[in-house]
Amino acid sequence: MPVTRLEITSQKPFADGQSFGESGSYTQIDGTALFAVDPLHPANETIADIKLAPRNAGGLVEFSADFRILRPEDPGKGNGRLLLDVLNRGKALALRNINSAPDVAPDAPLHPGNGFLMRQGYTLVWCGWQHDVPDMPGLLRIHVPEAIEDGKAVSGRIVVTFQPNAVVESQYLSDRMHRAYPANKLEDWESVMTVQEDEDAREQVIPRKQWWFARLEDGRLIPDPCYVHLEGGFQPGKVYQVIYTTTGAPIAGLGLAATRDIASHLRFDADSHLEHAYAFGVSQSGRFLRSFLYHGLNYDESGRAVFDGFMPHVAGGKRGEFNQRFAQPSSQATRSVNSLFPFADAAQTDPDTGLTDGLLSRLAHICTRDGGELPKVMYTYTSSEYWAGHGALVHTDVEGQQDVEPPDAVRVYAFAGTQHALGGLPLTDTDPVDGYRGAHPFNCLDYRALLRTALVNLDRWVSSGEPAPPSQYPRIADGTAVAPATAAKGLEVAPGVKLPKPVRKFTRLDFGPDPLVPTVVPATVGRDYPCFVSQVDADGNELAGIRLPLVSVPLATHLGWNRRHADIGGEGQTLSTGGASGGTLRGSSIPFAATRDEREETGDPRLSIEERYASRQDFLEKIENAARGLVADGYLLEEDVEPLVAQAREQYEVMAGRVQEVQPVGD
Repeated sequence: MPVTRLEITSQKPFADGQSFGESGSYTQIDGTALFAVDPLHPANETIADIKLAPRNAGGLVEFSADFRILRPEDPGKGNGRLLLDVLNRGKALALRNINSAPDVAPDAPLHPGNGFLMRQGYTLVWCGWQHDVPDMPGLLRIHVPEAIEDGKAVSGRIVVTFQPNAVVESQYLSDRMHRAYPANKLEDWESVMTVQEDEDAREQVIPRKQWWFARLEDGRLIPDPCYVHLEGGFQPGKVYQVIYTTTGAPIAGLGLAATRDIASHLRFDADSHLEHAYAFGVSQSGRFLRSFLYHGLNYDESGRAVFDGFMPHVAGGKRGEFNQRFAQPSSQATRSVNSLFPFADAAQTDPDTGLTDGLLSRLAHICTRDGGELPKVMYTYTSSEYWAGHGALVHTDVEGQQDVEPPDAVRVYAFAGTQHALGGLPLTDTDPVDGYRGAHPFNCLDYRALLRTALVNLDRWVSSGEPAPPSQYPRIADGTAVAPATAAKGLEVAPGVKLPKPVRKFTRLDFGPDPLVPTVVPATVGRDYPCFVSQVDADGNELAGIRLPLVSVPLATHLGWNRRHADIGGEGQTLSTGGASGGTLRGSSIPFAATRDEREETGDPRLSIEERYASRQDFLEKIENAARGLVADGYLLEEDVEPLVAQAREQYEVMAGRVQEVQPVGD
């Protein structure tokens, strides 16, 4: 068995022994999982460089990962479902995104939030998969071997991309302080640094004599292969690339194997009480699941299908640097293997490259060969992924001529007008932690009730065969999928709204014959892919997808994008968080005027709140009716109607009464 041992280091009551309905109390188990996989087994053939991994006496590749399990204290009281929450940069996200738990520090006790997953009876599992997670309390990571070729560690070129929000003199060569790949030589004069006005602008080479592999410490320049220092400093809003040679290639794709094998071990153990297994991932970890599916890794070494269902959330059309030589799993750079064809599940041919492929093609072939069937897949998206340039590629052809229907086992749900990160009050245009600022207040919509419903529908689809509600997303055929410039004409109703410059786009990239072992670094850039977003209504709110009550009964115009404020440089560019080009988008919420007089004074063409709704009660009744419509259509649970009404009540007080001043708040 690939999991050779689970070493338990801690076992304690979860949430101080709180009881969760019929499931009772939960136990939290922490420890280390030890793995040994066969590098020659067909189940592992798509893992990059696995044949270059050191092997033990039995010819197996050994590695280990941190794990955490939450399960009912009495397993017999659970629902027989395992939910593996793919970690995002070492952090668990299911409790925040599904249970509406508060955002807590990684080393703080897990918070049950509203207890939804526990009341449902799920066994929750987390397993480290990312090799470069920093050594910080509470973060879970994986420990993998490095590739060895001809008795030596592998060397090669790498590209690191970053976009600062303030003037900085020294920059760490990794995103979010994850482990960097060190430069081979401090005096490597073949290394290149470029600067761009934006991610799609022409690169300008910075003379080598103006920068060094070094960091500034107490006014002194300290040589350091993991930092770069630029004379005069890195300027806010500009995009920088550093291209250099490094040595040491961790076999990052073993994180995919760890995810598969710990779930297999726990599910198929004779005493597990687990009948079904699902995988959930958000943003980076949603892209991880798309990569997992693409590489066909849902079958273990015993030939068993591990996960019955997948929920990749806010992944859009991207994958990630999770299974390649010199992988940077936290990189969000657009010109990376994050952005490679294919995007849609069904196979299609790119006429520019001649490649024919689909995200699920390899897995579908395995299923056909072995007499199995595709797992159920539910993609959930926000408006941000569409405006990032890649969301619509999941369900359109690469020439932008027609819709591409997902397979029968797939659903695609776009949450109209929402942003990539969770939204909420108070309204603010500034994040004091990361230092980014938008031209408009950040998007305040909370869509977590839709995720809870999606999970219930996924489980029902798997366990009883009842099909999930139809997909909801922008379509070319009905005119709801349009070019950003077309949508912009409807967005002009909101004061101060201008399209970002440039609008995000995806381009064809060539890394050489095998993208898992890139030989063209940086990639050769080809023709743009088409970009579609949702058409908007008279208020600038999106028409396509699942419309939350606060979108169909609005108090504001809600956008999946924002523009960079002049204070952080790159004024007018698309606002991305994460500190690197290609990062996750922040959205906007632009409130209606509270009164007619205010609207006329500011020249806002959108009807004011007092002109739309006779009273707060009138507004809340319309909100409740909209929520019950979503319940009837299968996109919302009855238990979430009242919480959504409560959210709407709070937003009404803020936007209609202006009782709360705008204050900055972190994400």
